[in-house]
Amino acid sequence: PALRAVARKLGRQLMRAARATWPSDELDALALARPRGAHQPVVFGLTARAAGLGPEDAAHCVAYEAVSGPATAVVRLLSLNPFEATAVLARLAPELDRVAAMAAAAAGGSIDELPAASAPLLDIGAEAHAGWPVRLFAS
Repeated sequence: PALRAVARKLGRQLMRAARATWPSDELDALALARPRGAHQPVVFGLTARAAGLGPEDAAHCVAYEAVSGPATAVVRLLSLNPFEATAVLARLAPELDRVAAMAAAAAGGSIDELPAASAPLLDIGAEAHAGWPVRLFAS
């Protein structure tokens, strides 16, 4: 439940930015259908389409978003050098390219063929984190 709540919150935030930047009937319809927020991955997909991106470009955006947030967090929380954090992101580029290509290839198949690796420890950790009296981040 904690990760689903965060996904909807992040989806609402992305939806506001996306609708302002790339007006789209699909984004408007999703916002109307899910006023409490659609999950971020769904909003990402429609945003990419509204922006005219293909599957691989969309996958690159999602992959970069997945690693840039933690990179920002280590700079803030651990006072690491921001240039060193950026260098780590640059070194991850070939791996992000590989992941984006795999995701784009999977997007062409049926929904039953999509990779669905499990990460139960992320769910468990998120539930524990949601109960902390002081939290540093929502996700």
